Parts: sequence; C-alpha cells; structure tokens
Amino acid sequence: MTIQAIFFDMGGTIETFGYTRQLRLEATPGIFTILASAGIHLDISNDELLDIITNGLARYHIHSLETMLELPPQRVWREFIFPGYTLDAEAMDSIAEKATLYIETHYYKREMRPEIPQVLESIKDLGLKIGLISNVCSRGQVPQNLDEYGIRNYFNPIVLSSEYGRRKPDPAIFHYAARLANAPTSECVYIGDRIARDIVGARKAGFKFAIQICHDFNHGESDEGAIPDLVIHKMDELVDFLKKEIGKGGNPPENLGYARSIRAILFDAGDILYHRPGKGDRFREFLLTLGLSGNLADEDGRNLLIQKAYRGQITQDEFREELVRMYGVNQPDEVNTGKGILAEEDDSVEFFDGVPETLLALKDAGYLLGIITDTANPISTKLNWFDQGGFVHVWDSIISSSELGIRKPEPGIYQAALHQLGVTACKTVFVGHKESELKGAREVGIKTVAFNFDPDAHADFYIQTFQELLTVPAIAFEEHMNL
Repeated sequence: MTIQAIFFDMGGTIETFGYTRQLRLEATPGIFTILASAGIHLDISNDELLDIITNGLARYHIHSLETMLELPPQRVWREFIFPGYTLDAEAMDSIAEKATLYIETHYYKREMRPEIPQVLESIKDLGLKIGLISNVCSRGQVPQNLDEYGIRNYFNPIVLSSEYGRRKPDPAIFHYAARLANAPTSECVYIGDRIARDIVGARKAGFKFAIQICHDFNHGESDEGAIPDLVIHKMDELVDFLKKEIGKGGNPPENLGYARSIRAILFDAGDILYHRPGKGDRFREFLLTLGLSGNLADEDGRNLLIQKAYRGQITQDEFREELVRMYGVNQPDEVNTGKGILAEEDDSVEFFDGVPETLLALKDAGYLLGIITDTANPISTKLNWFDQGGFVHVWDSIISSSELGIRKPEPGIYQAALHQLGVTACKTVFVGHKESELKGAREVGIKTVAFNFDPDAHADFYIQTFQELLTVPAIAFEEHMNL
C-alpha cells in the first residue's frame, strides 16, 4: 500500500460555510457581552462594532497571507481589530480566545457535508490513518464543531494553525502533521477546497495526492498556483479514488531492485545541502564599529545558549538577542541591529553544486528522503530555502531538534526519522559531515556517508562532491552510475 494517511481541511471541506451581514449583525451583541465580562464597554452601535471587527480581520487576513503566520488571538485583537483604542490590554487578552471562538462559531453558518460520517467510516475500514490540518485563529472552533458533528474520534492528529503558529500553504504544517501521523509525506493524501492554500501546500510538502473538493463560497481573492490531482464535488468520490489507488498496490519502482536494498537516505542539512560563505563576517564588522573586539569570553555560556535554542527551549529570536548581548551589545537599537545581521547571515545560504539534481534523481528512483537537523531555525525557514532551490517537494520526513527537543547524536532523533519513514536502520543511509553525528547514526545501525567532512570523521563511504552520492555502492543504481 502506498497510501498511509488521509488529511482533511476543515472549513469548506468537512463542513460548508457561509454568512450574510444580517447573520453577523444578529450575532454581534454577543461580542459586547464578552467584552463587558472583562470590564470593557464600548459606546458604539452593533453596526459600528461589526465594521470594526470586519475591517480588522481583513487587515489580519492580508498579514497572514503575506507571512503565513497565525498570531495568537490576543495579538489579533490588540494589533488588528482594536489598534486605535485605548483598552485595558490585560482585560482584552483575557477574553481574546473566547471572543475569537465566538466569531468563528457565530459569524458563519456551518454545516457538515452529509456524506462525511460514512466516508470517514469507509476510509477507516480501508486501514488508513485520518488526520486534519486547518487554518484557524482560535483553538476551540475545530474541536467544538467536530464534537457537534459527532466525528471527532476519527481524526488523529488534528493540527491547527492556531497551535502550530504557521498557516497553509506553508509546507511546514503539512510536514508536522505527517510526522505526528508517522507517515512519509509521499504516502499522504490531502483534500481541501482551496488551491492557493491546500493544493499548493500539499504539493510543496511532497504529499502523494492533493485533491480539491468544490465549495460554493466566494472568498474574493485569487485561488491558483497548482493543479489538483483530482477535483471532486462530493466526498463519496474520494473513497472511490482511494480504493482504486490502493488496488494498484505499492510495489517500488523497478530500478529499486538493486542488491543493497537501501530504502531511505537521510541528510544533515547545514554543511551538507548548503553552506553560508563568509558567515560571521558582517557581525564581526558590526561589533568592531561599536568598539567591541568580537571575542567571547564565556564560550561555555554560548554553548549552553546554543543547546537551549537547538532543543527548542528558547525561540530563535531569544537566542539571537542573548547572543548579541553576550558580545557586549546592550543598547536596544544596537541589539536589534545585531539580531537583524545574524538573521541575514543565517538566511544567506548557498547550495552545494549538484544538490538539486542529485536529490531529484534519488527521488525519481524511488528512495525515501529525509532530513535530520540540529537547528534553531523553524522548519518553515529551511523549506523556504529548498523551495528557492527547486527541491522543496522531495522530502518524506524532516526531523528538527528544536521540534523534538533532542539533538544528534542522541539515538532518538535518528529513530524518529526511521519511525516516520517506516524503514529499518539497515535499509537506511545517513549523509553527514561531523564525526559525532556520523557516529550517532552508526550506533543506531544506519550506514553512513561523509561529505564535506571534518578531518576526524569516520564513515562507511566518503564522497568529495554531492553528485558522487549517486555512485556510492550502497545507493548506486545503473541509470545514474555515470553521472
């Protein structure tokens, strides 16, 4: 079977929705009641409050489209809905989630597609995992409506942008959901109503199929960017499609019939797929302009800070600020400048020669490809780099230390990748450059390839160029032996 998991969108997919201004006007007194419960009283009419909310959410919508960030409700109300009002911030924050949930459940008329329960039961009978990925500002709307429809028990995982912090079409949220489901992205299917969010995001995440279901709602914005694998009008059509695909079987491509039987190739990211020429130069120049030497006395403190960031114990922004201050920068504007320089240097990646072509060749040959990275960078940042490189879609798994809270060479981080990909260590290769990470892979039982390697690195195989990966005996397949 080459399909393991089916992920659904919520609004427009599991349920249809719509609204009228009259519906929203009739619901608006409830917002006044919620505000009053926190001691916030506005001397305005229902119409005026509705316009304030509508305009504020429109501004937030534009912001979310540009950044793919899902901000907490507290920030949405303070920064987008009531930015010009002098309100008690603590009081507003205390009811922001409740007010957002009220809007999402009362400003729309929502109805479950009537065929959904039987469709979910049929998919369950096929032995497939069922999950959900939804863009939503509150944490309560999706669980509440699933409970009302009596179908919440079918979905695991339920991934909400309000909890993850990133919105579709960012492929990071799709990767996160696939990891929670323990399924390679290439064995996942996504179904949603929006091309620009659902189909584009699933495509970039490398999902096997991206299916669009029609929803009669005018969003008033462009909806393009990819072509769905299938367009359906009723969810029953999804079951027929899945049965047909499952019936085709899941045999690997013929060119995987080589003797070494490697199924998956895992990569470190930094200094394997990309490097940063001149990293640190601009930051050192910045320190010199402030009369600072650029020497760090507390090296142990720096290493501890890196550990915290790489294990997700502090945010990347907190890491950069503390690091800048460690070098003696204290003025707020100078701290912000230093943080900005660190961010720009971090973003200045260059891919090694042959990386896109080699990864695409390995993907076409049927290998499962994954990343195991020690990083403070969000997965979304790395995926954006890969998107620019033309190979964002090749990854079946991305395991990040800051998401899992563990680092290489701890065995758990390698095992997480093996678990998601459904492969054993003896059928896996890890490509790295540091002795510690290569040793960690070997101790788990994974074969190792060293590239751009440190002098003390030990591995089963060594390559001088990235393209040579195609000729490593454990990996090589005849079609590409001469590349």
